[in-house]
Amino acid sequence: MRLLADPRVRLGLGTAMVVVTALAARRDRVGHGEAQTFSAVNDLPDSLYSPVWVIMQLGALGAVPATAGAALLAHDRELARRLLAGGTGTWALSKLLKQMVRRPRPAALVSGARTRGRDASGLGYLSGHAGVAVALGAAALPRLSLSGRAVVAAAMPIVGLSRIYVGAHLPLDVAGGAGLGLAVEAAVALVWHPRGHKNRPGVRCLAPSRCAAARTLTGGPAR
Repeated sequence: MRLLADPRVRLGLGTAMVVVTALAARRDRVGHGEAQTFSAVNDLPDSLYSPVWVIMQLGALGAVPATAGAALLAHDRELARRLLAGGTGTWALSKLLKQMVRRPRPAALVSGARTRGRDASGLGYLSGHAGVAVALGAAALPRLSLSGRAVVAAAMPIVGLSRIYVGAHLPLDVAGGAGLGLAVEAAVALVWHPRGHKNRPGVRCLAPSRCAAARTLTGGPAR
């Protein structure tokens, strides 16, 4: 985990995840392991749909202004700006990468794939929901209390799994989306604090007991 404290490491890791998954997804076929993983999640009981749908919204575009607004209410203007930049940037880049890779949705690639809720339109790779959830979560984690960090750390992968559960994405789509969100969040962190990481006035940490560690984790100051 200490390695991930460096935004340059997060940027490299996220970029590598996107490149590797995109190259695999361009083959327009689903490997045995990916198909098995998809089926294991997609075949879970229908009774899970309602709670899964709620968690899935944490990766929707609407979550970006919602979380930024929460940061503003906590008087953390810097975090609000980073959430807006990272979340919106991830969503926009996901649309671009979809057109570049052009992988279909699971229903066109996996026999017996189940679709729950409204049918997802457009292309499959990569998952914008997974990307937005990771971008928002990675930016907010260092500012949260220990319990808050545990909740967010659990919610990020659940958002990605929820997209498999509803039949909108395959595992490679989710992994690529998570990589994109991690890379964009790291890039935003580097732009905000390219060197020196000087303190900025008027920004408060959402969990003061975590502020000392936050400077290392974000690549910038926490107050």
